[in-house]
Amino acid sequence: MFHKMRHNKLIRNLAIDLGTCKTMLSEPQSGLFLNEPTIVAVNKKTDQILAVGEAAKVMVGKNPAYIEIVKPLVDGVVSDFEVTEKLLKYFIDQTQENNFFLAPKPAVIIGIPLDITEVEKKAVEDAAKSAGARQVFLVEEPTLSAIGAQLPIMEATATMLVDVGGGITEIAVLALGGCVAWKTLRLAGNAFDDEIIQYIREEFNLLIGEQLAEEIKIKIGSAIPRPQPLTMAIRGRDLIDGLPKEIEISDEHIREALSRPVGQIIDNIKAALEVTPPELVADIYERGIMLTGGSALLNGLDQAIARATKIGVHIVDDPISTVVRGAAHLLSDSELLNKIVVPSLAE
Repeated sequence: MFHKMRHNKLIRNLAIDLGTCKTMLSEPQSGLFLNEPTIVAVNKKTDQILAVGEAAKVMVGKNPAYIEIVKPLVDGVVSDFEVTEKLLKYFIDQTQENNFFLAPKPAVIIGIPLDITEVEKKAVEDAAKSAGARQVFLVEEPTLSAIGAQLPIMEATATMLVDVGGGITEIAVLALGGCVAWKTLRLAGNAFDDEIIQYIREEFNLLIGEQLAEEIKIKIGSAIPRPQPLTMAIRGRDLIDGLPKEIEISDEHIREALSRPVGQIIDNIKAALEVTPPELVADIYERGIMLTGGSALLNGLDQAIARATKIGVHIVDDPISTVVRGAAHLLSDSELLNKIVVPSLAE
């Protein structure tokens, strides 16, 4: 049913994590690794791409009317097909710069969310092929994450993985190579930033941008009280007189701002445990919950989940890149890939 992935020096195979906030690409053969924001700047007058990734991110909130900042993925799925295609083409073209010969079209493995529809699945596949892929293999992101974290997902024992990304949080109980129970929550790192913006607006009448909100989250954000209180001076626009203003905020303020989304993630983990077969719950209790994704690095999130569920929580090594690492592993393991790949709609 599935094509076998070919391997020789002239054939290129790519692993891609197409995320709401970050896109990562790995080409194990050359050792190339790209990690850039999933953002594109478009010139509305000419419909031309001005910048992609980091170069486009620095324009956010500073762009004139003729420059449109596009985030082509919303909640982990393609919302703008054309821009996603151009984004992927940019990344695939970057890999060609490392080849001295006329590089052939690559085969790619891309992670997809658990609750993706057939139409959304086809959009990812078509965008990758239009961007220059020879073959496209789609694999569910929690499975890739577990493989990237070197977890034993093909065994009869359960692995519970909580992947807190940029646009979505995916909670999956994996065993025998598949998802036994799962929950998808369209709330993650972006929602953390939005809650911080809203809280500062309501409590301090100060309007701040999303880049500052992200900086606040990283520097003083936490899910549980910190041993030492932290403060941070921030600048924004006063909503009363419209003038620039500086205030000082504390980690306690940001913890209060984040309490709702953190609470929702914990509630969904509990809900996933409630529909998990009892034999597998026993495994999870013994082995703990594995926390991955960029937003897993929110200070104290692991401890907040552990307190609420009474189960140990472990943050995997380098949680940001587990999906792309899992996809890179599958590039050299065709047997495992054929067991877990999502059937192509083109076949």
